[in-house]
Order: sequence, then structure tokens, then C-alpha cells
Amino acid sequence: MDDVNRNSVWRDRALLIAIALSSMLAPLNSTMIAVALPRLITELQTNLAEASWLVTSYLIAMATLQPIAGKLGDRWGRRNLILGGLVCFGGASLAATWAPNLPLLIGFRLLQAISGAIAIPNGVALVREVVPDHRRATSFGLISSAVSLAAAIGPPVGGVLMSLAGWRAIFFVNFLLILPALTLGWWAIPQRQPAKTNRPFDWGGSLLLAGVLASLAGLLSQMRQGSLAIAPGLAVAGVIALLAALLTYEARHPDPIIQLRFFRKRAFAAANGAIALSNLAMYVTLLSLPILFSERAGWTDSQIGFVLAAFSGLMILGAPLGGYGADRWGRRLPTVAGLTLFTLGLLPLVIQAEAVPLLFLLPGLAIAGSGMGASMAGLQTSAIESLRPEEAGVAAGVFSTSRYLGSIIGSSILAGILSSSGNFHLVFGMVGSTALLSVLVSLALRDRPSTH
Repeated sequence: MDDVNRNSVWRDRALLIAIALSSMLAPLNSTMIAVALPRLITELQTNLAEASWLVTSYLIAMATLQPIAGKLGDRWGRRNLILGGLVCFGGASLAATWAPNLPLLIGFRLLQAISGAIAIPNGVALVREVVPDHRRATSFGLISSAVSLAAAIGPPVGGVLMSLAGWRAIFFVNFLLILPALTLGWWAIPQRQPAKTNRPFDWGGSLLLAGVLASLAGLLSQMRQGSLAIAPGLAVAGVIALLAALLTYEARHPDPIIQLRFFRKRAFAAANGAIALSNLAMYVTLLSLPILFSERAGWTDSQIGFVLAAFSGLMILGAPLGGYGADRWGRRLPTVAGLTLFTLGLLPLVIQAEAVPLLFLLPGLAIAGSGMGASMAGLQTSAIESLRPEEAGVAAGVFSTSRYLGSIIGSSILAGILSSSGNFHLVFGMVGSTALLSVLVSLALRDRPSTH
């Protein structure tokens, strides 16, 4: 191998590592903060309802802004947005370490989310641009594995840092990801000029889209917490009115941020629908099992953690294998197979939720986790390949938003069921039905990228 080819290989590897590290920031900071909430409440002299905005505002901003940031990358180029988002994330993390009160801390968390929402979809879109299609799903599988790993290690890392140096220390761990991502990204991310256009950027549509998604996510979050300030019917009517205004405005704009034609593409609609449904089922499972086993079975935290590790650990391993399979056999087959395994693995909980033997529970969760992991790369690759390369940023953003909305809707449904009836059979019946529906939706995926 000559020096030019060798340098190209190392640059591609550095690019993939930089994108994986930047993608890990969002899930790490999403799960790590949960461990710190009790001490934050005590030290900042606040309550759980107010402190929960550290989590809620972060998730809403991440869900809301990624399609807009992806569209900006499609129009302006990705390098500066990715590197700038990483720098801003680091600055917000550093500022959070000395936040003297809860409002400022929420503000810095919100800035973290905005920065991550700028960097993440453009990093994913960059994979679409620079990695050839026969290796693309493998790359997405590795990134998905890194994201799952970050989500899994967030609570234990947060707990260790809390015990050693207090809650402020959890924000310093971000620099272990940011500094190498910045260094590698500065060298490896290409400076590419997007195609010039005379059409104005859709700022009005961006604001309306942000309003719709933030209102919907906020409504679901407040309903989940039982703290809705206005009548639910009025709140829903407000979201519908905003959505109608968005669709009307977008229909008249020459280059809208969200175009209905995106969802006329079968593979794009299927990928977004399947990730929303499967993530809903996954998130409800992860949230409900600790409640079920601690309240009904009297399990300890360590026992519950061991059971959940069977799920999350296999998901981390399944993601790169699913990506390899999606490159070798096409996007649809490994994805459908993975979601089928995910559904089958949940059957013990669906059949006998409150008294499922450990002998069936652990293998079931391992199968479900490996299947969920194996489906990720195929779904993400299909969504981004479904649109034109110059629309990869908005495709990545919409896909990520679908994932977040699945989680938010799932947690809201779970809270509603448990607060009204406490019926775990109903919870896992809903989980199994949603997982099965994700399999059916994924059948509409394409095996290979379509031509545009």
C-alpha cells in the first residue's frame, strides 16, 4: 500500500472515530445525570419536579433541533458545524461545573443539547457522504454500538464520579470524548462546499418545526409527570394548530425544512416508523423492569442491574454485527431479522410479566437486546440513503427525532398505565404489540440504496 492510500485509510478511520465519540456525548449525558439528581436536589435546595427539567429540557432540545441542524449542514457544509458543536458542548460542560443554582444549570444543559443537536446529525450525514455504500452500514453499526455503550455506562460512571468528587465532576468526563473527537475531526473531516443555491433558508419553517416538536415533547413529558398546567384538550389543540401552521407554511416555501415528499419514499417512512416503534418498546421495557422487580419481586438494585445488562450488553455487541450483515446481504434482511428477534425475546414478559422465571427472562432479554442492536444500522442506513446525498443532514436529523419521540411517547404511555391501573400485563402487551408492528413496518425497507 502506497503512502497516499495508507494516509487515506487512516483518515477514514479517524473520521469514523471522531463521529462515534461525538455521537456518544448525547446518550452519556442523558443517562449520567439521572444518578446525580438526588444530590443536586439537596445541594441546590430544589425539588424533584424542578430538577427533572435537567432531563426533560435536554431531551426536548435534542429531539427538536436535529432536523434543523441537519438542514443547515446540507446548506452550509458540515465541518464547521461539527467542530463548532463540539467546542460549544465542551464550553457548556465546563460552565456547568460551577453553576451556582438550578436555573443556570438547566441553561447550560440546554446549551449542551443544542451543541449536540448541531454536531450529531451532521456527523452521521458525513458518513453518508464519504463512506461507500458497501461499507456504510458497517460504519453505522460501529457508531450505534458506541452510542449504546455510552448509554449503558452513563449511570455507573456517574455514580463513581459522584462518590469521588460530587455531582459537578460528571461534566468533566465529557472532555475525554470531546478532546480526541476535536483533534481527530480537525484532521479528518473534509472541507466540502455544498452546492450553491439561491433559495432562502427556511427560518420560519425551522421555528414552527421547533415549536411543534417542543410542544409535543413537552406535553407528553408533563402528562407523564402529572403536572400539566392547562387542560389536556386545550394543550392538544395547541399542538394541532401549530402543526397545521407548519404544514401550510412549508407548502409555500421554495426549500422547506421538512417536505412531505420525504415520507412518500417508502424506505424513509419505514425506517423512521420502525425506529420510533422499536425504541418505544425498548424504552418502556428498560423503564418498567426496575419498577416491576423492585416493587413486586423485591429485587435489589444490583440484581436488577445484572438483568438489564443482559439486554444492553447484547445490544452493544449486536449493532456492529447487524451493520456488517446489512452491507453483505442488504439493508432489509438483517433489520427485519433483528426486529423479529427483539420481538421474540420479549415474549416471556408478554406472556407472564409479573412471574416470569429468571430461566426464561435472561435468555429472552439477551435475544431481545441482540436483535435490537442488529436492527439499528440497517434502519439508520436506510433512512439516510433514502434521500438524496445533499439531503443527508435533514434525513439524519429526522431519524434521530423519530428515535427520541418514540422514547418520550413510550415513557408517557408507561406512566399513564402504571398510574391508572398498575397493570404490567397491559404494559408488556403494549410492548409486544409495538415491537411486532416495528417488524411489519420494516418489511418496507429496500435492500440497497435507491437511485435519485
